[in-house]
Amino acid sequence: MANVTIRDVKTILTAPEGINLVVVKIETSEPGLYGLGCATFTQRYLAVATAIEEYLKPFLIGKDPQRIEDIWQTAMVSSYWRNGPVLNNALSGVDMALWDIKGKLAGLPVYQLLGGKCREGAAIYRHADGRDEREVEENVRKYMEQGIRYIRCQMGGYGGRDHKLHQPEQPLPGAYFDPKAYMRSVPRLFAHIRGAVGEEVELLHDIHERLVPIEAVRLARELEPYRLFFLEDPLAPEQLDWFETLRAQTATSIAMGELFTHPREWTPLIANRLIDFIRCHISAIGGLTPAKKLASLCEAFSVRTAWHGPGDVSPVGHAANLHLDVSSINFGVQEWYGFSDRIRDVFPGCPVLRNGYAYVNEAPGLGVDIDEKKAADYPCDNRLPAWTLARTPDGTSVRP
Repeated sequence: MANVTIRDVKTILTAPEGINLVVVKIETSEPGLYGLGCATFTQRYLAVATAIEEYLKPFLIGKDPQRIEDIWQTAMVSSYWRNGPVLNNALSGVDMALWDIKGKLAGLPVYQLLGGKCREGAAIYRHADGRDEREVEENVRKYMEQGIRYIRCQMGGYGGRDHKLHQPEQPLPGAYFDPKAYMRSVPRLFAHIRGAVGEEVELLHDIHERLVPIEAVRLARELEPYRLFFLEDPLAPEQLDWFETLRAQTATSIAMGELFTHPREWTPLIANRLIDFIRCHISAIGGLTPAKKLASLCEAFSVRTAWHGPGDVSPVGHAANLHLDVSSINFGVQEWYGFSDRIRDVFPGCPVLRNGYAYVNEAPGLGVDIDEKKAADYPCDNRLPAWTLARTPDGTSVRP
């Protein structure tokens, strides 16, 4: 179809499940032809919306939506300063929407444009939490009964909770936890779970950067007997030099990248084979275009993908994850949050989960639509999250 141009760019803010989502809708000069993309940065969603409306929208109007690579490259550098979470998410919304349009123009689902399927569905993992080992075990078994064979086990959330804290007078507000108590609890949890459910399920755990580096190294070693599928985010992005020590000390598989926004964060870890899984939040690195290149880079170094997939990814973003998953030879596993009836009502065409595998539909493009009227019934709420203010018992602020 010749001479199609970008006519309008809309930013849709909605929170059907109380989680702020940002969706970009690019409308074209061809009646009825539009694309959707995920730009969700929940904690700073208004900053992303401003970047789209005030800067990317005027940049895009009149351009050819089929020139995805050129638009991505020029939009990335148009602000001169680049590779931050706000601008990357704004660009991701545009990028995914352009891939959606490209698929609709071709009459093909996006995975076909990425080289076609390597597998029919993507194996997913779910999150099993609990107040103690037995409650975690109960939740693990519930997922196993649903056909899920990859399960992330936590006890009391990230870093644990309800710890007995020895605090100074007048402690500051915050989400307090005791790193030592947390570290002692994790090997006990996995000894119990592995002993209870056996070897027929893959177990995962997320440190969520809650330990100082040397303690993360020690915990990774202590978890070796339980053969984790991977240990997630053991270190903060500011501590990348420690991955060499971690790799030298343990055979536990490592997944990293949820907070990455810059190629210089992931490139050395991949090139030096210091991680086993890449965990990026695709919208935070700029969308499908850079994520496909990142997957190919990982393939060259035998690193598998495990894209971030929590509730603060819109169904459009989850679909983008899955189109990459089924078309990437080095796919590992996909984090899965699950869609409520309310989400499916706002976002027709959501991917589906059956017996432990997630599937995209075969509609052209990404396959997910949005009902803008229903989306407007669930306004976002501009509140700062409490959980990001993590503190150790003496009140010291630490990475969340």
